[in-house]
Amino acid sequence: MYTLKDKNVVVTGGAGFIGSHLIDRLIKENPNRIVVIDNLFLGNDANLNEAKKSFPNLTIYHHNLADYENTKSIFEKEQIDVVFNLAVIPLPTSLQKPVFTFEENANTVLVVSELLRKKFYKSLIHFSSSEVYGSAEYTPMDENHPLNPCTPYAASKASGDHLVLSYVKTFGVDAAIVRPFNNFGPRQNRGKYAGIIPIVIQQALQGKPITINGDGCQTRDYIFVKDVADAAVKIFKEEKTRGKILNIASGEEISVNDLVKNILRILKLDIKIEHQAVRPGDVQRHFADISLAKKLIGFSPKSDIGGGLQETVEWYKNEFHK
Repeated sequence: MYTLKDKNVVVTGGAGFIGSHLIDRLIKENPNRIVVIDNLFLGNDANLNEAKKSFPNLTIYHHNLADYENTKSIFEKEQIDVVFNLAVIPLPTSLQKPVFTFEENANTVLVVSELLRKKFYKSLIHFSSSEVYGSAEYTPMDENHPLNPCTPYAASKASGDHLVLSYVKTFGVDAAIVRPFNNFGPRQNRGKYAGIIPIVIQQALQGKPITINGDGCQTRDYIFVKDVADAAVKIFKEEKTRGKILNIASGEEISVNDLVKNILRILKLDIKIEHQAVRPGDVQRHFADISLAKKLIGFSPKSDIGGGLQETVEWYKNEFHK
């Protein structure tokens, strides 16, 4: 069993939505130091306010991870042991800037993989995305489901996964891959490139019509962000995960239409819903098989969609009224 106690840990993309929740979880493991590398493309240092109060030995670098030499100098200076790699250019960006998105996402994984090969740190936990699967060919979708990425973002994430696994097989590096399905929760980006949940909550609170791409029958497997953070820590600790990919999800599917209805029910609002054109590359069905995560790390989500949405809606309501 691996331990994070007294370790120097890097979280790339640590000022972002999932990254900041992971840092909250890592603090409970009593590491020596936590280092955030985030160029703030999506991240926000305000997401780390509470973490900085409870864990003073938190250092933040506003740096582009794809810059190998500068990243190497940070690793040398901070004497890093473990990396949780969440740095990413998001899916919506790839619909507008496909070359930029693919190159940045592929190069960041190449940098952390190469630094691992050259022993600038010891262990890598890399974050994948369920988008690499494309629309479900069968359900539930296990880790052996074919990779059929539908967007340049998804293709970049698939390439990153292949790269990490190639380094495991070729060079024997210590690495495992977390493959979360649709994350949701407090702190999810609500500005440019926002996901559907923060968009719907904001539209509803502003009294605007709710917009849904397509007919809304497309399904997703939503997982609360705190469950993902906890799973990532457990994946690091368990040696049996090395060289493997683990789906992290609820193991349940919900349509976008039903998701929106749940949000409006929690908000106790009756808002008009408008359907727009289908988003390019949108997957039609996602529904995860999480049996491998259950087997290897005893994974079981602590939050269901109802409870998680309640906490998420309350957080956005508070933010909206600040």
